[in-house]
Amino acid sequence: MLNKLGFRFSVDHVLAGEVIGLCTMPSHKTFIIKKKLAKKQRQNRPIPHWIRMRTDNTIRYNAKRRHWRRTKLGL
Repeated sequence: MLNKLGFRFSVDHVLAGEVIGLCTMPSHKTFIIKKKLAKKQRQNRPIPHWIRMRTDNTIRYNAKRRHWRRTKLGL
């Protein structure tokens, strides 16, 4: 099966009537997808230390930090 972006979509589990699938990323990506992935990779970093000093430690961490396995992008 294919999802809305044309990635191969395999049905893994059926849980309480809902289909939970696994979307696999192809090795040949389109340029638009590659740009989106690059932007998300740049955004996924801790805040610089000088910002913590400038704001008197009111901003302590990046609240939008994303783990590659726990939170998916949904591209």
